Amino acid sequence: MFGKIGSNDDSKREIAAFFAHVTHETGHFCYIEEINGASQDYCDETNTQYPCNPNKKYFGRGPLQLTWNYNYGAAGGANNFDGLNSPETVANDPVVSFKTALWFWMTNVRPVVTQGFGATIRAINGAVECNGGNSDTVHNRIGYYADYCKQFGVAPGDNLSC
Repeated sequence: MFGKIGSNDDSKREIAAFFAHVTHETGHFCYIEEINGASQDYCDETNTQYPCNPNKKYFGRGPLQLTWNYNYGAAGGANNFDGLNSPETVANDPVVSFKTALWFWMTNVRPVVTQGFGATIRAINGAVECNGGNSDTVHNRIGYYADYCKQFGVAPGDNLSC
């Protein structure tokens, strides 16, 4: 269950981490689609389980900016929408949008939450931001996380950076 992990402080840190990433990914809840996202299709043609629709693009949409055909396909299957043929549903339907964000979190990020906030950054945008990929973005995410932790009255813990 989202927001119920370990101790009460652990649960607060998980919620703070989710809100920090959503705040960053959406520009403080202003953007539901990746800025300039339509210029990229994020199609992994080697993924045969979730083949790309040549008329669709799988750029970032939603609170956690879901990308790639394999994520849209799996999120659609888990949340009862056609992610491959209608990826725009993630931007156009607010319920699907947040269900998809929580699906991504629980599937890809939740397993590393207890390793520290840095592990959650790596789970979301690994090579793009970590290991010197985009240190400004990493620092922004950490700043949001620290702010949410302060508001929740919990220490941010160790391993803040990826």
